[in-house]
Amino acid sequence: MFFILSKALLFLLSPFNWFIVLVALSMFWKGEVWKKRFKWITAAFFFLFTNTVILSECFRVWEIQGTRIEKVKKYDVGIVLTGMAEWNNDLKVLSVRRGADRIWQALSLYHKKKIDKILITGDHGYVFDKGLHEARQMRNVLINWGIPRQDIIIECRSRNTHENALETKKLLEKTYPHLNKHLLITSAKHMRRAQGCFRKEGLKCDVFTTDHYTGPKRNYYWNQYIFPNYETFEGWDNLLKETVGYLIYDIVGYI
Repeated sequence: MFFILSKALLFLLSPFNWFIVLVALSMFWKGEVWKKRFKWITAAFFFLFTNTVILSECFRVWEIQGTRIEKVKKYDVGIVLTGMAEWNNDLKVLSVRRGADRIWQALSLYHKKKIDKILITGDHGYVFDKGLHEARQMRNVLINWGIPRQDIIIECRSRNTHENALETKKLLEKTYPHLNKHLLITSAKHMRRAQGCFRKEGLKCDVFTTDHYTGPKRNYYWNQYIFPNYETFEGWDNLLKETVGYLIYDIVGYI
């Protein structure tokens, strides 16, 4: 039930959905006073949620900044959280998304001998089965790329971050108790919630963040202050998903 409710909440949180509602209210509200107010509210809402600089500064507060690979210590296993890909049922292949930087960076760490093994945790996060079984399918891709099977561990039961931590701990304790040094690898925007979940389950991990929206330096162009960018709606979806998700996980005791 929690899993289904969380998906419904994401729909309600989406700024783009609320923007559509405001546009409808500003067009079809019968009272002229409130119709005019809704137009101003819609304009302000549009500026706020399509401004690149505002979104980036909010991400700057939330994200956990990255670490240069050269400064990473040696670990027994890199734990990579799924949420990186979709499954193309026509072509029968994984189609990667922005989060695929997680596995990209994990491979860099592996080839630089910063991690001995790659553990991929997570099946899929959909309410209905869409053919995606990410950990298993990603392992097959890595094997085809030449990564030895024995260096790839998969956890195929979890569907969200809480379950990632819970099931990964079970797997490591039961089958790989000798892997003691863990590096948690996920998106910078997702790391606060992921780190909290793994800490709650008693699995000690250092962290390595990927696919950052921001960095330590501000390098904005003048047009980013002024011109709207509709792609920021997706960025706000991601940020609100993580911040509200962290709050809910805290309330229910997952972190």
